[in-house]
Amino acid sequence: MDGAAVAFDEMLDPSGEVRPAYAGYHAWLERQQPEWLRRKNAETEGVFRRTGITFNVYGEDAAEERLIPFDMVPRIVSAAEWRRLSRGIEQRVRALNAFIHDLYHRQEIIRAGRVPERLFRDNAAWLPHMVGFTPPGGVYTHIVGIDLVRTGPDDFFVLEDNARTPSGVSYMLENRETMMAMFPELFTRVPVETVSDYPMRLARSLAACAPPRTEGKPVVAVLTPGIYNSAYYEHAFLADQMGAELVEGSDLRVIDGRVAMRTTGGYQPVDVLYRRVDDEYLDALTFNPNSVLGVPGIMDVYRSGGITIANAPGTGIADDKAVYSFMPEIVEFYTGEKPLLPNVETFRCADPDTLKYVLDNLAELVVKEVHGSGGYGMLVGPAASKRELAAFRAKLTARPENYIAQPTLALSTCPVFARKGLSPRHVDLRPYVLVSPNGIDITPGGLTRVALKKGSLVVNSSQGGGTKDTWVLKD
Repeated sequence: MDGAAVAFDEMLDPSGEVRPAYAGYHAWLERQQPEWLRRKNAETEGVFRRTGITFNVYGEDAAEERLIPFDMVPRIVSAAEWRRLSRGIEQRVRALNAFIHDLYHRQEIIRAGRVPERLFRDNAAWLPHMVGFTPPGGVYTHIVGIDLVRTGPDDFFVLEDNARTPSGVSYMLENRETMMAMFPELFTRVPVETVSDYPMRLARSLAACAPPRTEGKPVVAVLTPGIYNSAYYEHAFLADQMGAELVEGSDLRVIDGRVAMRTTGGYQPVDVLYRRVDDEYLDALTFNPNSVLGVPGIMDVYRSGGITIANAPGTGIADDKAVYSFMPEIVEFYTGEKPLLPNVETFRCADPDTLKYVLDNLAELVVKEVHGSGGYGMLVGPAASKRELAAFRAKLTARPENYIAQPTLALSTCPVFARKGLSPRHVDLRPYVLVSPNGIDITPGGLTRVALKKGSLVVNSSQGGGTKDTWVLKD
């Protein structure tokens, strides 16, 4: 965090008064004994360990399984704040879907000179196989995660778009379930919007995207790379909660122009495949010939209208951080409106003058790889050593087009339960959005990620961050 900047505290105003959204929770908290709270805090780790809520961190030698750190103090958003955020999220998701469709068809936005052709010309996330093809229902981004940060009472920014395979929704659901089990009386005192119906809403939204050749009730399956994937817990959790089959590539094959899954009664056609396998591994006949994670021939079935793949292949182009820097132009081009949720100011290092500015101010900026994710491959200038700055300077000079840079924001803070009581930590928020021909459905809340290390801005669980339950208050 910029040492000169003061972070916005979401619970307390500058005079130490509790903000209205936290009033009900704070009144309850004040009546609890510190020792009882400490005991409850210790219980949460046991709950998560028994449930098996873990993720894999990939190191140099092997994958290490870790417990997801959870903080029991909720992050609370007022109903009015959520309405405003929802309007901005819906606008952005509509624009993303329209942008992806345009890129694979007439490319009007490029013809109009609003974004440069270089954004996708040499971009590995752009798939020529999708050119001229429209997915069933016209939906590319079936499930989207929009990462938001806050810097003031009315200042929300989009930090990142996740249109490829946004993860973390299982933690949102488990966080709420854990809180309701541990503090049931809280939910009778504070009116909070539900998130537990997300799997039902996901199943309904996916079914609404079924392809033309569907007969009867759509069959939905979740495709996982397998038990060694870092998000396998989530794949299994969502399949179970939706009442869908969890399948691996070896469970699927193409039969009579349909993708079918192996069952005890023989092979059954799948109508909608919620895939958690990257594009490259989806079809060995179309992409990586060495892949055993996908289904050989699935792209032919897809293009012939025999299956819906969610999210659509090629949506990863919208996750590109260089594309992100053009999102204000993209939103305005496709909606005719100014963005309701602004971007964080972004410097495109591919531009020589901008690169010079970034190099001159490296110690004050956050620098990210355009294809990076999970907090990897990034530099937080104010927290970096001289050696790290020098190494990143060399990377930027060698491949400037591979990076963007942003100011170091004073992210808002929420309290966490620490040894000596409540202590502020920086947070972000990932709301989850479902898209179908029937409309856009935004779950009230999302996953709050929290930087558990004091002063840290990195909220990713792989980098030492944790999660919180996110409460959207009812009116």
